[in-house]
Amino acid sequence: MQQQDYRKALQAEIFEYIKKATEELNIKSYVIGGFVRDFILQRGTAKDIDIVAVGSGIVLAEKVASVLPTKPKVQVFKTYGTAMLRYKDIEVEFVGARKESYTEESRNPEIKAGTLEDDQNRRDFTINALALSLNEATFGNLLDPFDGISDLQNKIIRTPLNPDITYSDDPLRMMRAIRFATQLSFNIEENSLLAISRNVQRIKIITKERIVEELHKILAASKPSLGFILLEKTGLLEKIMPELIALKGVEEVDGQGHKDNFYHTLEVVDNIAKHTDDVWLRWAALLHDIGKAPTKRFDKKIGWTFHSHEFVGSKMVYKLFKRLKMPLNNKMKFVQKMVLLSSRPIVLASSVTDSAVRRLVFDTGEDIDSLMTLCEADITTKNPKKFKRYHKNFEIVREKIKEVEERDKVRNFQPPITGEEIMKAFNLKPCREIGTIKEAIKEAILEGVIPNEREASYNFMLKKGNALGLKAQE
Repeated sequence: MQQQDYRKALQAEIFEYIKKATEELNIKSYVIGGFVRDFILQRGTAKDIDIVAVGSGIVLAEKVASVLPTKPKVQVFKTYGTAMLRYKDIEVEFVGARKESYTEESRNPEIKAGTLEDDQNRRDFTINALALSLNEATFGNLLDPFDGISDLQNKIIRTPLNPDITYSDDPLRMMRAIRFATQLSFNIEENSLLAISRNVQRIKIITKERIVEELHKILAASKPSLGFILLEKTGLLEKIMPELIALKGVEEVDGQGHKDNFYHTLEVVDNIAKHTDDVWLRWAALLHDIGKAPTKRFDKKIGWTFHSHEFVGSKMVYKLFKRLKMPLNNKMKFVQKMVLLSSRPIVLASSVTDSAVRRLVFDTGEDIDSLMTLCEADITTKNPKKFKRYHKNFEIVREKIKEVEERDKVRNFQPPITGEEIMKAFNLKPCREIGTIKEAIKEAILEGVIPNEREASYNFMLKKGNALGLKAQE
């Protein structure tokens, strides 16, 4: 066990109050886990702190609250034997040191009081088992029973104990291993990685919400493909998102093949990660081609086709979100819209017309910039000349969008003529003709037949009504 001084990590005043409370209770306490790991990796100052008390974590939390000048409220979670409080911008969670034992059907363990060593044994990875003493005599000393420091230095994710037991006890740890490897650009130690494949069936006992939470974090990383390649390699991805696995591989008929749409998708996700932190736009990048597997066909004249894959893919988004218990709200609708429209700017790039741009802006609304970001990320050609040409074409499309939007204002289209005005002009009660005229005005504006202005729209309305046999009021 190393006895190094890490007092620099404990300069925040909250640690002095925890030390004071610990002394008054005559117990021992330690800061453990992510705070220690991130300090050693110099990843900035964490705002979440985990404290282990050799005794009651709830009692320590209440004591700390009593000695803090702000007297914060303590949230107690008796079922788990934990408590949490906030001090300034820091969230501190307290838990009593414990032993855990698991049953096969649940990741929720039976808990017994234990020593610090017991508590470090139950941790998921060696790099998360590092602890710093908050006790007077040893304040700042590092307790590292599994040589997590070496694993940090060597960029390795490794379980403290037998990985088969660690993952079988709590299968969410398999997702966490891959998530940490992705976030930190670490490698999962070989035996730990093989153990994920051996225990992949156990993921079924984990709730969809917890799985999605880890997927969000993988997608939020600077290079998400690292995580999805590991998920695929270990067999987890097939259990979670078979729609992506269906994209894997290259089929060849009559000497004609197609690109591997799985690895293409991961390139697109990495590309978009360089330009946006919006996790839902990253989800759109991940799912933009999922309709290609069910729509793949081979035509002897033209080769491989994926007709209507955007439409099919947008429908699949709903089913996937529902299965994974993700929100079926505007977030899902945004991803659906991005998938549905993902090829439109690509088609536009070869022939930019005002009417096509107006329709794209009309259909996309406020999300036009997100769609363009997605489509530019979709350029994965390795041919430098093609890469440059495609991006140049998209620059032209962006300029055209700006020009058309400034002139025609169709981004959040509101008809210049309302249904009430049509009813009044022709002395109508609610009827089908009103919708017909409104649709005709919209189409005329989008096609550039008339400008997006009230007077032009009103005159067009009169002509359309007359063509329908309606008589305008004097």
